[in-house]
Amino acid sequence: MSILMAERLAKSYDPQDIFWDVTCSVARGDRIALVGRNGTGKTTLLRILAGLERPSSGRVHRAKGLGIGYLPQGATLTGEGTLWQAMMAAFEELQALEERLHRLEVKMAVPAQAESALEAYAPLRDEFEIKGGYTYQDRTKHVLMGLGFPPAEHDMPLSHLSGGQQTRAFLARLLLESSDLLLLDEPTNHLDLQAIEWLENHLNSWEGTVVLVAHDRYFMDRVVHKVWELAFGELEIYSGNYSHYVQQRVERHERRIKDYQAQQAFIAKEEDYIRRYMAGQRSRQAKGRLKRLERFKRDEMLDRPVEERTISLRFQKPLRSGEKVVWSQDLVVGYEPEQPLFRSPDLDLRRGECVALLGPNGSGKTTFLKTVLGEIEPLAGYARLGASLKIGYFAQVHADLDPDKTVLDTLLEARNLPLGEARSFLARFLLTGDDVFKRVAELSGGERSRVALARLVLQRANFLLLDEPTNHLDIPSQEVLEGVLDEFPGTILLVTHDRYLVDNLATQLWIIQPEAGALEVFEGSWAEYVALREKESQPAEERQSKDKWSQEERQARREQQRARREEEDRRQRLSELEAEIHHLEKQMEVLREQISAASNAQEAMRIHELGVIYSELDVELQDRLERWAEIAA
Repeated sequence: MSILMAERLAKSYDPQDIFWDVTCSVARGDRIALVGRNGTGKTTLLRILAGLERPSSGRVHRAKGLGIGYLPQGATLTGEGTLWQAMMAAFEELQALEERLHRLEVKMAVPAQAESALEAYAPLRDEFEIKGGYTYQDRTKHVLMGLGFPPAEHDMPLSHLSGGQQTRAFLARLLLESSDLLLLDEPTNHLDLQAIEWLENHLNSWEGTVVLVAHDRYFMDRVVHKVWELAFGELEIYSGNYSHYVQQRVERHERRIKDYQAQQAFIAKEEDYIRRYMAGQRSRQAKGRLKRLERFKRDEMLDRPVEERTISLRFQKPLRSGEKVVWSQDLVVGYEPEQPLFRSPDLDLRRGECVALLGPNGSGKTTFLKTVLGEIEPLAGYARLGASLKIGYFAQVHADLDPDKTVLDTLLEARNLPLGEARSFLARFLLTGDDVFKRVAELSGGERSRVALARLVLQRANFLLLDEPTNHLDIPSQEVLEGVLDEFPGTILLVTHDRYLVDNLATQLWIIQPEAGALEVFEGSWAEYVALREKESQPAEERQSKDKWSQEERQARREQQRARREEEDRRQRLSELEAEIHHLEKQMEVLREQISAASNAQEAMRIHELGVIYSELDVELQDRLERWAEIAA
């Protein structure tokens, strides 16, 4: 049964049309993700469904008495009271019932009023219990803890909360209110990994209805079972979670391409017939076909399928680094010796691996990166970088970008390119026209991310340190980045809350445990880590019978990863040797031509010198050929 229906919605901000003819419905219990590029109108559509904005045309029908909770991007919960008092505001009706019960309890102690008070007390108590009156404070503590507010912060004044904390507080109160439908715009913003997992579990166990805008692909895989895609001003509906949506989207596009091509072939055939016979004996048939074709083009002709532009991201082939990229011993990370952030086991990151550094907000992930880079001294022990490293660093919130410089100057700072080439390069990141003359401070979060990626590509690094690289990127750009990183032949140290990225890239996990003040190393993928956590939460008997990720399997995976890395190294060395062999052969060919040209007696000395050089090159060539044959074998 539908609790909300939208009919032929359109929205425009003169003279720009945002979307048109959007028709959709929300059934009770639905879990829907609204996806699309930045700027396509997702937030606008969500606000129209919430009744906070009027459409330019069309109507929204809502079920009678439907309670809607709306989370805007960057929501803030402000006021004079404390965090706990702000949460209690969600239970004003329950607190009024509680006060009435308390007054009746007082009256029951007075003999003259006891009978009438007791008669009124019983149904009121039942109502209070049904509405969760005896559990609402425990539920509040549970929600606050889940969203990253420990008990010590529950009495914190709202005015002392940071911007991110205020957004989380707003979400907490929204979850505590009795809404039938939640409309959530980027609910995972400002949440760390632990809080995101908690929110997933909370929404999956909640009986209400959710429509959410999100860029977190793993979150959508876990929570939603329907996807709305807003693109080119129109809404398309897909069944299933995010992964199913990706597959269906490709299949639909391929089918439309085939249908369009078949239609174009039909039109071409008809036009050829009309052209050949319009003035001949079959003129009547040709004229009839022309009328039918014109009617077909007017009423049935398909538009050419279009795809949205996305960034064109490709890392240049980096130079080969040493085998050991990062290693440490007795490392302690932090700023104050009395309060270290965490201690680390001895680390060993090898060439070709991708390690994901995970942990709650404030646990020290960025501090660890700066310690590895030598920008911060460790409190104890050491961290070392390997030989022949060219480091590319993608800083969180793009702290390395000068806000006063233009986009063009920021790129030229990374590498001095001709202006035309620099502008063409920026166009690959969807920064065109006057965009290149904007100051960095004027850019959106997504635009700044694309500028930072453009600079990173120019560095030709073989070791990438990426601090939240998918923040502010829309889903198509995230998909492109993931594909490029998957093919990157160097080494990656990745700090992210994007579990989809971690699951597809990471070969090992470094997990900061703030409570223990320690870094845990897990040699395996995110899926293996999740399976291990689930197994460890089971009773001992079940753990033994369902030991999916045994030590032998993990060892086999490590061997596969090592073999893959060795094969990549082998191919790279063969490629480098082939380039050297080709270069030597070209040099020797030039020398042969020079020797042939200097073939008279007057140039005997010159011929001798060239011959010596030729012999030396030939020795080098034979050495490279032998090494190539040895590696190829």
